[in-house]
Amino acid sequence: MTLEKPTISEAAKGWLKIGFLSFGGPAAQIALMHKVLVDDKKWLTEKTYLNALSFCMLLPGPEAMQLAAWSGWRLHGIWGGLIAGMSFILPGAIVVLALAALYATFGTAPLVTALFMGIKAAVIVIVLEALLKVSKRALKRRDHWVLAGLAFTAIFFVGLPFPAIIIAAAVYGYLTSRGTTAYPEDAAPAPLTRTMQTAAFWLTLWLAPLGFLWLSLGSNHLLVEIGFLFSKLAVVTFGGAYAVLTYLSQEVVINRAWLTPNEMIDALGLAETTPGPLILVTEFVAYLAGAKAGGFTAGLAAAAVGLWATFVPCFLWVFTGAPFIDRLDRSPKLSGALMAITATVVGVILNLGLWFALHSLFGSVSQKTVGPFVLWVPELISFDWRAMALTLLAGILLLRFHIGLFWLLAIMSVSGWAISQI
Repeated sequence: MTLEKPTISEAAKGWLKIGFLSFGGPAAQIALMHKVLVDDKKWLTEKTYLNALSFCMLLPGPEAMQLAAWSGWRLHGIWGGLIAGMSFILPGAIVVLALAALYATFGTAPLVTALFMGIKAAVIVIVLEALLKVSKRALKRRDHWVLAGLAFTAIFFVGLPFPAIIIAAAVYGYLTSRGTTAYPEDAAPAPLTRTMQTAAFWLTLWLAPLGFLWLSLGSNHLLVEIGFLFSKLAVVTFGGAYAVLTYLSQEVVINRAWLTPNEMIDALGLAETTPGPLILVTEFVAYLAGAKAGGFTAGLAAAAVGLWATFVPCFLWVFTGAPFIDRLDRSPKLSGALMAITATVVGVILNLGLWFALHSLFGSVSQKTVGPFVLWVPELISFDWRAMALTLLAGILLLRFHIGLFWLLAIMSVSGWAISQI
């Protein structure tokens, strides 16, 4: 296969096109980039693209966005990676910001509430589909089934923090994997000095503004809390956006009460309708939290801090780890850690789906403590048959007929309005 090397301006146009067309979640986005980069433009070979995808799946953060940043880096260095990554993020970020502002203003209007009744039903089924896809790929060994069950129990019934579960799974996978790293004969030694300089630069760029906010505003200020919470998210988001949503929901709904459960579900529904990585839901969450505290200006500031803390670390991981891609791809112990994390993510996503379903199908859900266990108990009399009917409709449309997410959300929002008139 003869590769074609684009100019940086040609590449920028290509990345911007991908950014505006990147609907449908990471699987669809990765397929779109493969079509453009490998099949149509011939900028990368099939092997290079797949190796880069494996590398990005080892990293915390949105793998599709990081794959775009790595591909841009491979073609034109740091500037190419920045252009590719920003082109993937900015179109969706602008749309999400506009939707968040509209939602904060009109979210309680009867029409909006009716439309979101259908979107919430769609979100339950979308999470279920993600659960099925991940479980097929992840649960191939008995101990991985055990890990998934333990992860679900730990987070749903005990309320253990998401990072602790991920770290425990990674340690287990690393220690129980056998084999040694096999390097290709022609692998060049990693440029350690340059790598350390790259890591120091991006680490400083990420944390220095957050440190300035902390010194200026104090540790209890909302902007500081958003910056450091989303920075923690950026470190532990192994397993994709659906996995980190559990941690995000746990923090912003249960522990901090920035959003209600229904607002969190609405946030995911809106993020599904926009281009760019699904993790842009963090921008929506940050804007709502800021707008509740101080109106539109505070919402903008919170959204900006949320975006910074979410995506600057992505460039740190990509640009620091890129020179080691051949070595990471051949490490059995690192692969074992990733496999254990992925198995654990199955249980985490199951928790997310069940949590969403309870708060969508029942008008009242309370939290009760029984010994060491924390239970979510729905009030049976508050069961909403309309929400159940919409969920069944969404399930048929997505799981039986496999319609696209954009059309699913469009049909379900109209259906939500229609059934609310009964």
